[in-house]
Formats: sequence, C-alpha cells, structure tokens
Amino acid sequence: MKIKNILISQNAPADFEKSPYAELKRKYSINIDFYKFFKIESITATEFRKSKINILEHPAVVFTSKNTIDHFFELCKDMRLDIPETMKYFCSTDAVANYLQKYIQYRKRKIFAAKDSNISSLNDLLWKNRDLKMLIPCGPDGASAQMLEFMDTKGIQYDQAHVFTTSAANLADDIDITKYDMIVMFSPNGVKSLQTNFPDFKQGEVAFAALGSAVITALENAGWTAQVIAPTKDYPSITDALDAFLKEYATRRR
Repeated sequence: MKIKNILISQNAPADFEKSPYAELKRKYSINIDFYKFFKIESITATEFRKSKINILEHPAVVFTSKNTIDHFFELCKDMRLDIPETMKYFCSTDAVANYLQKYIQYRKRKIFAAKDSNISSLNDLLWKNRDLKMLIPCGPDGASAQMLEFMDTKGIQYDQAHVFTTSAANLADDIDITKYDMIVMFSPNGVKSLQTNFPDFKQGEVAFAALGSAVITALENAGWTAQVIAPTKDYPSITDALDAFLKEYATRRR
C-alpha cells in the first residue's frame, strides 16, 4: 500500500498553508484534495415544533460539534427563544467549548469540556450533573450511541433535538474516486454519501482514515475497514494519526 493522493471529505481549511494538512503535504510530497461529501441544512422552527420538544424545559445542553452549535442557535433565533443565562453547556472538547463564545458569554461555571476529547470524560461530566435534564442537539442520525447508552444505563434524562438535516452531495460529477489512495472520513454521513455516489466502489488497496467511533462503525457496516483511527491516546487528532501512517506508507518523504 502506497499513499500519494488523499481525499479529505470536508471543506478545505480557511488558510490551508497554516493548517496541519499543509505540513503533511510538504513532509510527504502527497496530493491532498478537499470535498465536502454531504450538504447540511438547518431545521426550520415549523419543522422543529413537530417534535414537541421544549428547549427551555432543559437546564443543560450537550454539544459534540461546532456545526451543531451553529444550527442550534440558528434554530433558537428562528424560534425567537431567549436562552437563559443559567443554562449549562457540556461539550465534548475544549475546541467545541471555546466555539460557544460566538454565541454566549464564556463563563467557566456554565461551560464544561471533556478532557482530551475522551468520551468517558464527557460521561463523567454528565454523571456529576445527572439531576439535570439534558438536551442533545444533533443531526438526523441522532447523538453518539455510546453516550446515549451511558445515559440510559445511568438513568440520566435527556431529549435528542434534531437541529439539521443532511443529504449526499453530488460527488460523482466532480470527483474521480479511482485516483485516490486514501479517503479521510469525519462523519457517518460521509460514508453514506460515498455509497450513494459510487455504489460499485470497492475498497481494495484504498486506505480509510476515520475520526470517531461512529465513522468506524459506518465503514464496517459498509464492508470497509479503517486503517487510520483517531482520536486515540497516542493520536488525539486525525492529522497526528495520518502523520504516523504516512511515515510508513507515503510514496516519498522529503
């Protein structure tokens, strides 16, 4: 297995040259292309009201991505809801917690982040606040099965709030999937989009990189295998994991 051309299934960084991907490109003389595999659209207030979920009945919100934060607050604006200052926020990473500053005043006593992007650390936070009924904004596939299983087992009350929908992007017209030696996946929706656009795709010698257990599961359900996995203890980010993999499998190193 030799890696020369990599397809990243999300939009390119705003400043690619300052991103970790640019360093990988320079270090291993690889080609990197970016293409968002699926489209995301916010749920309207009218659509959300059909769920019968009252956002303000929940004194705590659980966020696992920046994208979900954007759609949640867009929905609240559409519904003309004023989120009380007493609301508590539990976030899967420090990056997600810091992103909340785009919408609320950052106060440590109200915003809590898991350590080291560890699901068990997030579960610990939820357990310590188990008296609160949690709202979990998410997409159409729902929240993390691992987190929901923990909350169900521990008897923590929660509601899932679908705040956006997804649909496969039209990849077949714009991408020659056969040119890539590796595909990097960030969401189960990306895996579904690959299946939809290229129903005859066979993994063969193509390597997959997967961010998160949900993506790994989606790949396995499709009959594919991830060779690169993040986050882990040794590789907390997908670019760290790619760096380690490319040391062995890149076609050329500078």
